Amino acid sequence: MSKSILVTGGAGFLGSHLCDRLLAEGREVVCVDNFFTGRKQNVRHHLNDIRFELIRHDITVPLYLEGVAQIYNLASPASPIHYQHNPVHTTKSSVLGAINMLGLAKRIGARILQASTSEVYGDPEVHPQSESYRGSVNPIGLRACYDEGKRCAETLFFDYWREDRVDIKVARIFNTYGPRMQPDDGRVVGNFILQALRGQDLTLYGEGTQTRSFCYVDDLVDGLVRLMNSPEGFTGPVNLGNPVEFTIRELAEAVLEITGSKSKIVRRPLPPDDPRQRRPDIALARRELDWRPRVELAEGLRKTVAYFEELLSGGKPEAGG
Repeated sequence: MSKSILVTGGAGFLGSHLCDRLLAEGREVVCVDNFFTGRKQNVRHHLNDIRFELIRHDITVPLYLEGVAQIYNLASPASPIHYQHNPVHTTKSSVLGAINMLGLAKRIGARILQASTSEVYGDPEVHPQSESYRGSVNPIGLRACYDEGKRCAETLFFDYWREDRVDIKVARIFNTYGPRMQPDDGRVVGNFILQALRGQDLTLYGEGTQTRSFCYVDDLVDGLVRLMNSPEGFTGPVNLGNPVEFTIRELAEAVLEITGSKSKIVRRPLPPDDPRQRRPDIALARRELDWRPRVELAEGLRKTVAYFEELLSGGKPEAGG
C-alpha cells in the first residue's frame, strides 16, 4: 500500500476522476499526461498535495519509474474528433503505449490495467454485447485508428500475461459522461448539453434511433478500482458500462427537459461506421466485482449540466465535479 499508483492520461476526463478517487483513499498517485486532450485544470486541486505528482510525458516514448505498485493505462484520445485529428498517433498511443507500459510493469513487477473500449465490438451484430463477442470492426474505416488500436492493445496485454506472466486487468469501457468532459470533443452528451444551453439546435445524426448506454463517471471509476483490486488471475476483459439503453433521440429530449431549453432537434446524415446499437452485458462485472452502476441518467445529466453552466458563465467549475 506504500507504493505509488501510476495513472497515464491522468489529467483527462476519466483519469482525473480516478486520481480523485485514489487520493481520497490515501494512495500516492503519479499522474502522467501529454496534455493533448488532458487539462492541468482537471487536477489543479491536487498540485499542492505531497502525495500527488504530475509528469508531462507521451507514453509512445518509454517511461522509467520505480516504486509503482499499480498502473492504470488510460492514455488515449477517446472522442472521434480527437482521435481522427492524428490517426497515426492515435494508433501509436494504443499500441506503442501498451508496449511501453507493459514493459514498465514487467520490469518493476506492477499490476497493470488497460482501459480498453466498447469500440472493440465495432458495429455489433450481437446485442447486448458480452465479453465473448469478437466484434464487427471495419479495419480501414475512419474509426479504425482507435478501434483497432485498442484491439491490438488487448492482444499485447494477453501476450505479455501468457508469455511473461505480467499481472494484467482489461476493462472494456462503454459510453461515460460527467463533469470535466471537454466541450469540444464531439461526444453526444456534451454536444447536446452545450447546444441546449446556448439555445442552438440539437444535432441528431440519422434518425436518432441508434442506441447507447450512458454510465456516470463516478460509477465507471468505481468499476475500474474494483477490477484493479480483484483477485490475481481474474484478467478480464470485463465490460464496464450502464446496461440501461437509450436512443440518441431520447437523450436529446432528456437534455432539453433538464436544461429547460427551447432548442429544436435537427437531423444530419449519420457518420460512417457509427454503431447502431451499444449496450453492455455486465453479468461478469456483477459476478466477479460485485459492481453495477447506481447513478441514473437524469441525476447524472443534472450534475453534468451544472458543470457546463458554470463553464459557460466564465467561472471555474469545482474540480471535484
